[in-house]
Amino acid sequence: EEIVTAIRTIPQPVVAAVNGAAIGGGLCLAMACDIRLASSTAYFRAAGINNGLTASELGLSYLLPRAIGITRASELMLTGRDILAAEAAEIGIVSRVVEQDCLLEESLAMADGIAGWSRPGIELTKRTLRASMEAGSLEGHMQAEGLGQLFVRLMTANFEEAVAARKEGRQPEFKD
Repeated sequence: EEIVTAIRTIPQPVVAAVNGAAIGGGLCLAMACDIRLASSTAYFRAAGINNGLTASELGLSYLLPRAIGITRASELMLTGRDILAAEAAEIGIVSRVVEQDCLLEESLAMADGIAGWSRPGIELTKRTLRASMEAGSLEGHMQAEGLGQLFVRLMTANFEEAVAARKEGRQPEFKD
């Protein structure tokens, strides 16, 4: 349980690269990640129900409905059926499917691209994304987003660097 909580609460985004079976706890770990990529051979199963237990483990009953909606989550958790990679992408369990021999390279490239952005920008974006899934009101969420945006704008030179980089036709170099 602590691993799922740690993945969800660390400030850095976590990219899952699912290559094969993500069953039971493996599905829970994948769902805890911010972004999930899957190889074409990956598949997913909420397995507890198949074993005479519940499919609710390690936060799956919290995470899965937020990713794919309550109706689909109910079906997958109550039937215990396998979800192949293509369907997982179609319903939102994963962002996309890549060929098995490219999975690690694609995942690392995505992580590298994210790491090139502003650290406070990334951390506050992750925080507001998570808060939006739990927020009681749109107004409260928008206020938190606005404060986060203002904080980054006032405490860093990121905006000026981004504008200069666009004008000069180069990638920005954030120094925060």
